[in-house]
Order: sequence, then structure tokens, then C-alpha cells
Amino acid sequence: MKKNFIAGFVSGAVAFGAIGALAASMTAAPNPFPITLNGENVELEGYNIDGYTYFKLRDISDVVGGFNVDFQNDTIVLDSDSEAGEDGAIELADQGMFSSGGTVTEPVEGEFDETTNWLDSTRAGNTAHVDHANVLYQRPASETELPMVFLHGYGQSRMGWMTTPDGREGWSDMFLEKGHSVFLVDQPRRGEAGSTAAMTTDSIDTWSADSKEYMPGDQAWYTHFRIGRVAPERYEGSQFPEGEEAQNQFFRQMTPNTGSYDEAVAAAAMDEVMQDVYDMTGQKSIYVTHSQGGRVGWNVDTENVAAIVAIEPGGTPEIDSEQYNKFLEADIPIVIYFGDYIDNGPEDIQSTSFWKQVRDAAVEFAESYNEDGGNCTVINLPDIGITGNSHFMFQELNNAEIADHIENWIQENVL
Repeated sequence: MKKNFIAGFVSGAVAFGAIGALAASMTAAPNPFPITLNGENVELEGYNIDGYTYFKLRDISDVVGGFNVDFQNDTIVLDSDSEAGEDGAIELADQGMFSSGGTVTEPVEGEFDETTNWLDSTRAGNTAHVDHANVLYQRPASETELPMVFLHGYGQSRMGWMTTPDGREGWSDMFLEKGHSVFLVDQPRRGEAGSTAAMTTDSIDTWSADSKEYMPGDQAWYTHFRIGRVAPERYEGSQFPEGEEAQNQFFRQMTPNTGSYDEAVAAAAMDEVMQDVYDMTGQKSIYVTHSQGGRVGWNVDTENVAAIVAIEPGGTPEIDSEQYNKFLEADIPIVIYFGDYIDNGPEDIQSTSFWKQVRDAAVEFAESYNEDGGNCTVINLPDIGITGNSHFMFQELNNAEIADHIENWIQENVL
């Protein structure tokens, strides 16, 4: 994408054609000057009229790109081009990182001595800023859609939205190309938001409450997330990238908690994230959650939420609960996606029944939500002909197809 190109490219006004300028008192002559674009000569027909140089808008669009030109109903119609450039690059208006929410610990007993500082192992007088969320954001030059806030699931960080195990384009880039700003969150006590007051005692990350040894889980994650029965096997028809290197990259995305998982702490930080995004953009956000992040998602305030896109959430609100009613009262549209190998998964693997229960509960939630006047859709991908997806559909070979499906849902239900 390119923008702001006309000022440095054309002297004087830019006309749709030379016809309107050929008044009886004016003389038009072909532009005699060579034209370069980014240091390269380009062929672009122009006209010198009364000391000004004019070019056709369609010709500029063809050479430079960045917008489309049409003539409809006696109106010149210009449409900005939100697609990536020919080299696949995405032009950004802004990008950066910030932290949202969190708390500050009470000072350690005693007085801070600046002369010894780090050498004082008692840490007397020191505080710690902890339990915040960390956000990486990118805003496209052609921002035409609502911002999207992405929250990862358990054992994951924002990295999962940014790439795939085989190095293809991730959803963050795909939705940038569709005109959305993207805000990628590391939730409190995870990834780049790892600062916390007490190290984790969660049994999913450590052997015991007093252990500091990381509990291995490669094979358990692989099977539970329905990639295959036992790593490195993949289920028949799997969309998960094939090969040893892709599997290696996937396992190296796994990210343990630094502190114990606390849903209330995570939700409080996410409320601050949503407010900060609103302050930056002036718009409510489409909140995209995955797995355990879905549980956090149901706990946020609805004030700055335009819609929920839940990718295999770790549960849905209990019908007629406080969570349920706040989304209903705020008229928040919701879509929930589930992949394959649920109805057709191995019956002897406990995770098969787990995900079926989660999916069936989501269907019941949606039916009730809609009966009560809300808008919720559960997409079981195999039912619409999209097969082979695991719990990580946003990283798999058909992730672009699913991203397109989500964008279509947004256009029909949110904007």
C-alpha cells in the first residue's frame, strides 16, 4: 500500500482527465519532463496547461497503486486499496508496545540505600510493578475496520497469532491486510508480561507447590489439542503443518506461567487493555480469544467490546449468569469456532469427550442467547466443509480460509 504520493509526484492539481481543462482560453501540451518513481523511470502521460502539470487519476493509480478509480452515476469514485503491496509488505501508520493495568507491591521493609542498590540483597525499600498485560500493536496505513484485540490461550503467548509453525503468515498480518489495527496481548504472568509477586505453584507448570522445576508437557499438549493421537502422528486429513521442523517450532511456542493463573487478575488487566485501545483508536474492539483466553474474555467489562470471536474457548458463560446477562444486555454479537476431530475423534482419549462437552455447551449457550434476543453463532468447521483443523486452527494450512470466514462474519454482524 502507498499513500501521500500525489504531493511529491505532481506539480499543481491532479485531474481525472485533461478534458475539463481544455477551455478555449487555455493551451494543452504534452508533458516534456521525465518522471521517476522511487528512482526508476516510469511512463505516465501528462499535460502542461497554463503552467501546471496534470495527470489522469487512473494512470496514477496504475503506476503508483494505493487507490482505485471508477466513474459511477455521474460521480468519480475513489476507493483506497487496503491490500498488501506487490512485494507483500504491509504499510503501517503506527506500531509499538505498551503495558496495561497491574499493581505495585508494597515496599520491602527498611529504607532503600541508593549507594548499594543491587548489592543490597535484602531489597529494602524496593517495590515491583506486577500483574499487568503487555500489548504489541500495529495499525495499518489504510485503517478501514474496527480494531481487534487478540488474547492467547494457556501455554501460549501472542506469538501464536503472529506466525505459524511452518513460517507462513499469521492472523495478525492477515487482519492488518483487511484494514484492522491489531493489538496482541500477553496476559499477566505470561510471556512479556511475566512480572509477578510470587512464582507459580500451578500443577500444569510445576511438579508441586514447592517445586521450581518446569513440568514437561509436549506430548500432552499435542494429544489434548487434537493434532494427532501421539506426536508426531497427525490425524488423517490434518491441516497442521507437516514435518519435524514445524513440530519443533510449535513446541517451542509453549510458554509457562511465571505466577499462578488468576482469572480475576487477567480480566482486570484486559479491561485496562480494552480501555487503552479505545483511547488510542476511538473505537470499540473486536475481542478475539483462544482457549483459556476465552475464559478471561467472558469476564471483561462490555463497555469497550464491539464483538467476541472465541476460538475453541475453554467454556462459555452459564445461561442466565451474570456473565451471560451482561453480554446480552450490551447486545454483543458473538461467534464461536470449533475445529475437527471432536465428533470423529478417538473415543478412548479423554480429550475427545472434553472438547465435545465444551462444544455442546457452546451450542446450548448460543441457542439460549439467541432466544433471549442476542446474536450468537457456533461454527463447527466440518459442518461448513472446512475439515482437518485442531485446536490451533489459526496456525494451520488453511488459516487464511478461516480468517476470511471470520471477516465475512464481522462484515455481516458487527459493522
